[in-house]
Amino acid sequence: MSSKNHTIGYLPDERPPIMELILFALQQIVVMFPATVLVALITGFHVSTTIFASGLATLCFILITGRKIPLYYGSSFSYISAIASIMSAEQFASMGLNEKISIAQFGIVMSGLVSIAAGIIIKYVGRSIIDKVLPPTVTGSIAIIIGLSLAANAMKDASSNDFLADILKNASSYSEKAVNAANNGSFESWSWVIAAITLFATILYSVFLKGKLSQLPILFGLLTGYLCAVIIGAATGIPFVSFDKSGLTGLVNLPTFTLPKPSWAAVVAIMPIAIATIPESTAHIYQLDIYVNNFARKKNPEKKYNLADKLGLNLIGDGIGDIVSGAIGGPAGTNYGENISAMAISKVFSVPVLIAASIITMIISCFTPLINAVYSIPEAVIGGLSIYLFGVIAAQGITIIMDSRVNMFKSKNLAIIAIILIIGLGGYYGFATEGMIPMFGLELPSIATAAVVGIVLNLLLSIGEGKRKDAEPDKLEG
Repeated sequence: MSSKNHTIGYLPDERPPIMELILFALQQIVVMFPATVLVALITGFHVSTTIFASGLATLCFILITGRKIPLYYGSSFSYISAIASIMSAEQFASMGLNEKISIAQFGIVMSGLVSIAAGIIIKYVGRSIIDKVLPPTVTGSIAIIIGLSLAANAMKDASSNDFLADILKNASSYSEKAVNAANNGSFESWSWVIAAITLFATILYSVFLKGKLSQLPILFGLLTGYLCAVIIGAATGIPFVSFDKSGLTGLVNLPTFTLPKPSWAAVVAIMPIAIATIPESTAHIYQLDIYVNNFARKKNPEKKYNLADKLGLNLIGDGIGDIVSGAIGGPAGTNYGENISAMAISKVFSVPVLIAASIITMIISCFTPLINAVYSIPEAVIGGLSIYLFGVIAAQGITIIMDSRVNMFKSKNLAIIAIILIIGLGGYYGFATEGMIPMFGLELPSIATAAVVGIVLNLLLSIGEGKRKDAEPDKLEG
């Protein structure tokens, strides 16, 4: 019997049986949901619209890329400060929420054109140009800082930071037991217990489950943490699980759709951010290429998926996603590292699974009981999952560098990696406005700044390198 029959998982062009497909799709929704919703909450965009836009943009991305690239589109953290600057700008202060969203939408739609233009250039000029501009030292380092920059969000969620703040602020809306627990510290302790059980259950499931069950560690981890939260909530009186967080009632609530409104201010603030997201999207497609082909070698050695060569198509799809999301009232986005992490852990890279996930996501955004069920997932459970998933994103960055056999003894490579890591992480955590670097009278997004500095440094240090006989090789031999 061939190794093909012993290897469990699904390659991009394979479709699981219907029940498995639905479960895998739900797992993909679970991992994208927290970050996508968080962007909506921070920027002031409508949550249900953001969820719907995520599903629709994913579906469009998959169709535009010919159902070849298994990536999920979600709201991007890179755009938060730019969108927030439009939503809070004095010149738009007299406008209502939907009018402000419409202004920001125009910038988001225009940012999609940047990704499309970059994709077309790469598609017709070739991958060699991107390898020169975005070598593994840049893409791998960016993937590392993306994962590590989310570490604080994971830890805050694990401690139920926002939930605790809401209890203390709106004490009259909660039971006496919940308020007392918040004041005496036991609330936080129980949150850490729930997060720890979720985290270690997910890890144990991913390591020790065998057969078909090994493909659902994240979903099982969530359910374990959820059950734990229900039990602890019943025993302590702390409402970790609540079905009224969304504020929605009735059976069906259609998302609020708005149309873009032309604004040069939005174009100037939002459109340039797309340039900085190109390295992020590049890192994701390279990560995916490594994991998919490694799995293909085990399951079916005759198959090879040249995903890295579809970088141009990936960027075009990413740009289409921004245009689709921005056209109906959703934030700008990108393909999600969290979903790649879920695929790498579960060995399910199936494009049909992501199609199902996008359709279910759009249904959830309209069906009140479903969106309330998703909202009921405790913050501590999301935190426990995020600690694992965000860490895997960072680990995938290391994988890019290792798989490319980057010469870590070469001064040029060390300089590029060092600069990107310190600017990206130091800028993200080092200043009053998280994620922004105050510089030259401006506030620059840390990850975008790190990416741009890394790209420029690489190009400068590469000048004349090919002609120097004493130049060390970028890659290790053997």
